[in-house]
Amino acid sequence: MADVTTAQDVVTYRDSVAEGIAREMRRDPSVVCLGEDIGAAGGVFKTTVGLFDEFGPDRVWDTPISEQAIVGAAMGAAMTGMRPVAEIMFSDFLACCWDYLANEIPKVRYMTGGQVTVPLVIRTANGGGLGFGAQHSQSVENWALTVPGLKIAAPSTPADVVGLMASAIRSDDPVVFFEHKGLFASKGAPAPDGHVVPFGQAAVLREGTDVTLVALASTVPLALTAADRLAAEGVEAEVVDLRCLIPLDVSAVLRSVERTSRLVVVEENPFQGGWGGTVVSVVADEGFELLDAPVKRVAGANVPLPFADALEDQVIPTVDKVVDAVRSLATY
Repeated sequence: MADVTTAQDVVTYRDSVAEGIAREMRRDPSVVCLGEDIGAAGGVFKTTVGLFDEFGPDRVWDTPISEQAIVGAAMGAAMTGMRPVAEIMFSDFLACCWDYLANEIPKVRYMTGGQVTVPLVIRTANGGGLGFGAQHSQSVENWALTVPGLKIAAPSTPADVVGLMASAIRSDDPVVFFEHKGLFASKGAPAPDGHVVPFGQAAVLREGTDVTLVALASTVPLALTAADRLAAEGVEAEVVDLRCLIPLDVSAVLRSVERTSRLVVVEENPFQGGWGGTVVSVVADEGFELLDAPVKRVAGANVPLPFADALEDQVIPTVDKVVDAVRSLATY
């Protein structure tokens, strides 16, 4: 008899954010949450629903509308024994607290010779595709990538949200945790009890022999859809979900390219300065002899994100753009 999937077999990415945080708060009383409207309101994206009811105002703190206040308070709490999980509502607003994020938090452990750690998670809603306009739609993982001392996680599935959240909160180093707005309503298998996804371990979600598609967060389902379409044309694409940018699992990418000899990186960051440039430069440096064709990057355009959905689709990666890039390599 064929397996029958029921509603209980799947959960949403959105609900998995709250579940991942709750599991760590139950496990460790030093974990606290702070941010705008994350308490009784459950968060503007409903990613903290239930936390205030279960843990109360002593551990779930509503804050003023001030990114500097949120991150500054979280930094101080982390330096004095807590493990804060701070929410910045939109990743674009990381610019409002950039001095803390780039110049203070990642340097404390180094500058004190390890005497002071900052076990802090800054989680934020990232990315476009929903027509939120130029100031609320950016994909900014590449901002954090330029700052030594930060870890960077960007899950693509509900189970990875929980597993990576566990690693993030338990880390003694500061972590920027990017939750993609376009994935909040997506569904997948729930995380098993005690689920932890170690940082720096990419996942091969689809095996293939003709081309490697490296993706992150929202571009993972996009790459999988493109791979299905390409399979109908006789091109078998392998899809690698990086899951983290720091630490970066370069070994997994090189192993995949060794099997396929072709590489396409699919990123929502703007092409100029995007994380894909780092990936392809490492592959060119360490795996050049594995390649039988030039590498390709499918990335966001170097323009502010349009509000109109038809225009936004012209700017960010799409399935059609990925398929076209692979076709150009398959016949090289």
